[in-house]
Amino acid sequence: MKQDTIFANNQKVVDFAFDESVTDVFPDMIRRSVPGYETIISLLGVYAGQYAKDNSNVYDLGCSLGAATLAMHRQTSSRTLKHICIDNSEAMVKRCKSRLARHMPESDLEVRCEDIEQSVISNASLVVINFTLQFLTPASRLDLLKKVYDGMLPGAALILSEKIVFDNKRENQQQIEWYHNMKRSNGYSDLEISQKRAALENVLIPDTLEQHQQRLQQAGFAESYQWFQSFNFISLVALKTK
Repeated sequence: MKQDTIFANNQKVVDFAFDESVTDVFPDMIRRSVPGYETIISLLGVYAGQYAKDNSNVYDLGCSLGAATLAMHRQTSSRTLKHICIDNSEAMVKRCKSRLARHMPESDLEVRCEDIEQSVISNASLVVINFTLQFLTPASRLDLLKKVYDGMLPGAALILSEKIVFDNKRENQQQIEWYHNMKRSNGYSDLEISQKRAALENVLIPDTLEQHQQRLQQAGFAESYQWFQSFNFISLVALKTK
């Protein structure tokens, strides 16, 4: 696994992008930067075991290197499913295709390089949006969730994982401090933490938990529950009940 040193040297910081340099170190970057990421990925297999139905589609929107899809496939390999992975980064999609092709039959898999806001969602029993909604403009987030809801089967589930902010300023400050301490414990320097935060400032715009829950309800989901939290990173499950 190649080590993430993208922000190790003092540099003129530009907006963060999922380009070739990020793709090269992404497994190390996300493991050291997103608390609980590996737990979330492994437990997606549990959700797939319950919700992914024969002759349906399972979507991974903002799939990066396909870790979520691989975890879900491992728990449902005996079922007749189409796993559809979508990302707008050409570098990520190229690497994702190569990686998943080593572990999944070609007939079970479709990897597309496109903007998820333009994607068609249909016949979906399970949809995963892992740390992706936060990179869309806030005004477009509800439209995406409505489209996802409309393309889901009755009884289907959406897993939505996001970095969040807290209404309580003191809590928000504490959560950020604890999170940065976690990154330090994983080997990132203060310079790396500061420069990456600056690179993400105008690109990753987090919501509160309440904003996420209200938006899911507005999109049509009758039920949504937080099932995971580690510092200021959470995951929700939303159910289409009819």
